[in-house]
Amino acid sequence: MDSGKRQFLQRLGALTAGAALVPLAQSGWQLQPARREGDSKKRMAMLIDLRRCIGCQACTVSCAVENRLPQGQFRTSVLQYQVSLTGQDSTTNVLLPRLCNHCDNPPCVPVCPVQATFQRQDGIVVVDNTRCVGCAYCVQACPYEARFINHETQTADKCTFCVHRLDAGLLPACVESCVGGARMIGDLNDRQGALRRALDEHQAQLKVLKPEQGTHPQVFYLGLDEAFVSHVRGQPALWQEVHP
Repeated sequence: MDSGKRQFLQRLGALTAGAALVPLAQSGWQLQPARREGDSKKRMAMLIDLRRCIGCQACTVSCAVENRLPQGQFRTSVLQYQVSLTGQDSTTNVLLPRLCNHCDNPPCVPVCPVQATFQRQDGIVVVDNTRCVGCAYCVQACPYEARFINHETQTADKCTFCVHRLDAGLLPACVESCVGGARMIGDLNDRQGALRRALDEHQAQLKVLKPEQGTHPQVFYLGLDEAFVSHVRGQPALWQEVHP
């Protein structure tokens, strides 16, 4: 971190001493700045069909290569969980791709002191690395643990739906490389689009992670086991993460 950023953080620490992010979280994130950039007529979202995911990590690798991430840091990955079935003496394995949920009500945005983290008009949440000071407030605010401080840039990093590819008419790296075709991205406002039609068809089976947080995530899961849903709603006794 350069001396300019260090001095800024020192001043910021003095200004915010004693302040807490928790009351803001409990208030329902009412301080969202105006969205900027992107197409206001669109609302981009992703559907992940867990019935098709084989845990190959092609998405993880292709994302890391496309976005030139430091070794050992990832914007998306497929985690494996072993879940104890409630009322049964048995377990089930769950493969769960994780990434930024590009929430409609993103808690990471209002806590950024320099508005480096912002939401585009098409709903995609991005980070302006030229403004970010690496304070990690957004990392702490994200309930999905989808953010991190990039070891090389010392700024906040996360999935952006490969917005640079979307703007060029291409698919995100993770979608393009998915062997099982488990990932689909599209515009929610396009009623005739493949994503919108898939969501409408499977509406009763769709789930999102941690809905009680009030973030309104726009990454939808199909085929998510009910036993695992209880974990993401705050019952960790029912699960155990399995490291490949």
